[in-house]
Amino acid sequence: MSHETLSILLFLTFVAATLAITVWASRNTKDATDFYAGGRSFSGVQNGLAIGGDYMSAASFLGIAGLIALYGYDGFLYSIGFLVAWLVALLLVAELLRNSGRFTMADVLAFRMSPRPVRTAAGVSTIVVSIFYLLAQMVGAGALVALLFGFTSEFAKGATIALVGVLMIVYVVFGGMKGTTWVQIVKAVLLMTGATLVTILVLGQFGFNVLGLMQDAADQSGKGDAFLEPGLRYGTEESGLSGKLDLVSLGLALVLGTAGLPHILIRFYTVPTARDARKSVLWGIGIIGVFYLITLVLGFGAAALVGSEEIRATNAAGNTAAPQLAERIGEIVFGDVGGTILLAVIAAVAFATILAVVAGLTLASSSSYAHDLYAHVFKRGKATERDEVRVARISAFVIGAVAIVLGIFAQRLNVAFLVALAFAVAASGNLPAILYSLFWKRFNTAGAVSAIYGVSARRCSWCSSRRSCRAPTRPCSRGPTSTGSR
Repeated sequence: MSHETLSILLFLTFVAATLAITVWASRNTKDATDFYAGGRSFSGVQNGLAIGGDYMSAASFLGIAGLIALYGYDGFLYSIGFLVAWLVALLLVAELLRNSGRFTMADVLAFRMSPRPVRTAAGVSTIVVSIFYLLAQMVGAGALVALLFGFTSEFAKGATIALVGVLMIVYVVFGGMKGTTWVQIVKAVLLMTGATLVTILVLGQFGFNVLGLMQDAADQSGKGDAFLEPGLRYGTEESGLSGKLDLVSLGLALVLGTAGLPHILIRFYTVPTARDARKSVLWGIGIIGVFYLITLVLGFGAAALVGSEEIRATNAAGNTAAPQLAERIGEIVFGDVGGTILLAVIAAVAFATILAVVAGLTLASSSSYAHDLYAHVFKRGKATERDEVRVARISAFVIGAVAIVLGIFAQRLNVAFLVALAFAVAASGNLPAILYSLFWKRFNTAGAVSAIYGVSARRCSWCSSRRSCRAPTRPCSRGPTSTGSR
């Protein structure tokens, strides 16, 4: 059996299993709380696994491994930023967000501010960040298919992206948060199992000597010791001061962005208590920490055993380094058949990774549109829960279609780079608004909107002054006295 056939069978098996989970979840999704937050019925351990499944995206498994394989030390900078970011989420965001919100990031911001402008800003930001992140997953899917089946036509890659988009829409529309969470849990287990297996096999070839692996990778890269030192890609001597500033900016975006990612923030609403939210983050940190140590071995292993030139020949951005490593180490240890099987397994796991993450992203963006924009901005809080869920399902189709179209045109970009764009928006817009809202009692509507949009303070729609109320009990003195119109 060829690796193409085996990959298709494994992929179809995973899709069938996850669709069965989605059907089961659809029968247990009865109201808005079930659809948006899974009925708040998940334990800390379950939610921790789901957080890991949601966070360990194609950017982590494909993009970072590729960057390490091509640029050594500089590629590992992504892993450091992604992992350290969870300390910000644990210490500053998780518990307070769970206590002060219901379904979306905007619930926290709108609690003591003018709800319509704040929810509008938060909804727009959520959709923009989610689409950037979705693009990374779509690009990863196209790269995988090109590797597995030898496709060179843009049509074949585009068809794969469309297939992933259709599946993610099905997961969200029918399964809601319950179905999406269980898909992410299954995916986290599969990803950790497959990546750990490849890591053990790679280390075994070097006598479990990590330093020997890194030195061999440096020798094979053609860069020598520079492969193990900073400056090969980021902050190079040629880029000068601007390159170093870009590196600092990238680090800040990665460290601060996680706590502002909408699809991560909504995970804190799926647990019954704040204590469970904290526990889920601790479990997530443990799982994600081990995974990023694994990506270090995968990246340097790909550089040592596959070679940077062969990786670039297959995919210029390095997105196929991990599957190529799986095939090579399988051939070395088990022969040609072993290489075929291991490549098929890792490819199927990567597809599972993409499907689980895109489902979470689509759910976050469609929920924000339905709950924040439709229910509270367009309908001014008068929409029923049934209407909200219906609109959320419709918006999942629209957002999925947009992601498919944009993903087809973004296939030449590295998926880790695409994710960095999402992190930059989340770090510079979402996180400041959330932290100020949680910790600064004088924070107001103008500040929240300005933080997210990056614009100057808006004038009051009633009195044209550049101030806004500090609490819902103090409406604008010149306009109507209801809290919804201050």
